[in-house]
Amino acid sequence: MSTPTSATPASEQLPELHRPMHLRYFGLLRGNVRFRRLWLAQVVSEMGDWFYTLAVYDLILKLTGSGQAVSYAIIIQLLPWFFMTPLAGYLADHFSRRRLMILADVIRGFVVLGLLFVRSASDLWVIYALLGVEVMFAAIFEPARNALIPNVTTWEELLPANALSSATWSFALTVGAALGGVITALLGRNTSFVVNSLSFFISAILIQRIAVNETHVAAASAHEVPRSSAAEVLHESIAYFRSNPRVAALVLAKTGLGLAGGYLLLLAVFSDKVFPVAGHGTLVMGLLYASRGAGAGTGPIIGDYLTRGIESRMWKALGSSFLLMALSYFAFALAPNLPLAMLAVFCGHMGGSNVWVVSTTLLQIHTSDRFRGRVFAVDFGLNMLSASASNYAVGVGLDVYKLQARQLAQILSMVLLIPAALWLAAQAWWSRK
Repeated sequence: MSTPTSATPASEQLPELHRPMHLRYFGLLRGNVRFRRLWLAQVVSEMGDWFYTLAVYDLILKLTGSGQAVSYAIIIQLLPWFFMTPLAGYLADHFSRRRLMILADVIRGFVVLGLLFVRSASDLWVIYALLGVEVMFAAIFEPARNALIPNVTTWEELLPANALSSATWSFALTVGAALGGVITALLGRNTSFVVNSLSFFISAILIQRIAVNETHVAAASAHEVPRSSAAEVLHESIAYFRSNPRVAALVLAKTGLGLAGGYLLLLAVFSDKVFPVAGHGTLVMGLLYASRGAGAGTGPIIGDYLTRGIESRMWKALGSSFLLMALSYFAFALAPNLPLAMLAVFCGHMGGSNVWVVSTTLLQIHTSDRFRGRVFAVDFGLNMLSASASNYAVGVGLDVYKLQARQLAQILSMVLLIPAALWLAAQAWWSRK
């Protein structure tokens, strides 16, 4: 491989990971201006995202009263990631990742304003169409961002950068969901939609100020004939996965993680049907999503502390994190009250977010820069495909088979034991090899 990590083990490559955690994170933001701007763009954009996401789900529930209608919205937010995989990966490996991110931000900033014109259940198709367009450009933005992180950090900064990005996503979810629930209840959904639009434009300005040498563009030109067909690009990508089985396994880890996607719908249903507070389901949804965010922020920090950048520990952490997620969501299904439900969600997303961060870091370490965009596009695409299938199954279970939300939560937690068992078995096999 072309990366320096192919020559030395992770524990030798990343000596800075043995410094105290707070020094790594604050030092990273203070000393790396390029990553700091990328991080600030993430903070602003994701805070706006969570303001508006809860408002959209609440709007659909109020217009239709249907859990399946919400599940369709969630699927529309997830499934385009899979269908955009070939294009998003190709773009991220052949064009400036920074410029792609700016373009995606600007377009999304205008698209979300269309939600201001939704008035009745007959406008449901407008919501779905706007969500679809927004997600198409998000599917371009995120692989480009993940592929860009190694270009704006040193190898010593890579794991802390990913842990900080995950913690930031979690902070944005925690604060954005909590504030979004309150602001939507007090000021209305349109306020949340405007806030999200502004956040995209601010993010674009911050990313525009990042100076980065994107060597993958020249590498792509050197390795591929002009006007390569989609089939040729796809063939090259498949060959890369076949020659790098551990990269393929890491991608499939997020596919297993996507099976938990049905909980996005179940959190909304639990808020409205199981734990409503004075009839305000949006407030409860904000609390459950805030618990999700707090857990997702805590998990990678603890994981970073325990693994210390030692690659063998990072691989082992994936199986145990899957197991924690499955057991925690079984506890969520049985929770008798809101505080215990919040605790279970917190613990479940500690495990899930650690799977995300560790698998992302290992992919960045082991993937050549020339293929990184395509690998992360496949990574996101398969995750969103499995999450879409999970949400669809939960929606059908609610509206067609009339299953209770608690029953579906129990079933889904048992399904999550499958990737946990597979990953633990694979890790045991690799250890013997």
